[in-house]
Amino acid sequence: MNAYFVTGTDTDAGKTVIATGLMAAARRRGLAVAGGKPVASGCEPSPQGLRNADALAIQTQCHPALPYEVINPFAFEPAIAPHIAAREAGVALSLSSLKIPMRSLLAHGADFTLIEGAGGWRVPLNDKESLSDLAIELALPVVLVVGVRLGAINHARLTLEAIHRDGVRVAGWVANVVDPELPRRQQNLDSLVEWLSEQGGAPCLGTVPWLEKAPWLQAPSAERVADFLDVEPLLTTTAETENPNPGFIE
Repeated sequence: MNAYFVTGTDTDAGKTVIATGLMAAARRRGLAVAGGKPVASGCEPSPQGLRNADALAIQTQCHPALPYEVINPFAFEPAIAPHIAAREAGVALSLSSLKIPMRSLLAHGADFTLIEGAGGWRVPLNDKESLSDLAIELALPVVLVVGVRLGAINHARLTLEAIHRDGVRVAGWVANVVDPELPRRQQNLDSLVEWLSEQGGAPCLGTVPWLEKAPWLQAPSAERVADFLDVEPLLTTTAETENPNPGFIE
């Protein structure tokens, strides 16, 4: 079983776009695929309860299908930081409350499983714990989604450093172009490769260009995104965690 934690350089870096693209790429290879979004804010009321667009997108790529509650056990309506949304809802959000349902998700034993965080690596769960603690607790290597916009190089380097300092292996990273008007885009992409792959030791799984969205979709289709991604480096055992930061230079 191959399982990973998907984090981003910031909110709106495109974690779900990339996560569902990777899931679609794995499904093309005939693999059983599962995904989780342990906590989500910005949810909409429905007859079945609160539903989050990102979690629903992940659900569509799960094969075999999984119930929504398995994918997204904690859903909050306001589009605000999860720890604040939980506090306002009177919910005790904690590492222990998240790890139980996510371990249950992993226990389904899919060939390929992704658990997507919220915001960036250091998003808090409460006054003492962060969502990054979930990746550490579950011993999941990380896929880093870099939202390519002005400031992306700094955000990416800082995020990579934080992940490495936590002793977590970065299995790969994806450049996701979220600003189609970014000046010197290729130079920025070249710099990201230099710092994240050549000096950081994490392979680039692909560069996803700015993709137009259909009027009825909130994001490009997972199948379209999968065309720009190389999932093969992730389809190996994740048990080999020795030397988690190969080539990383302080």
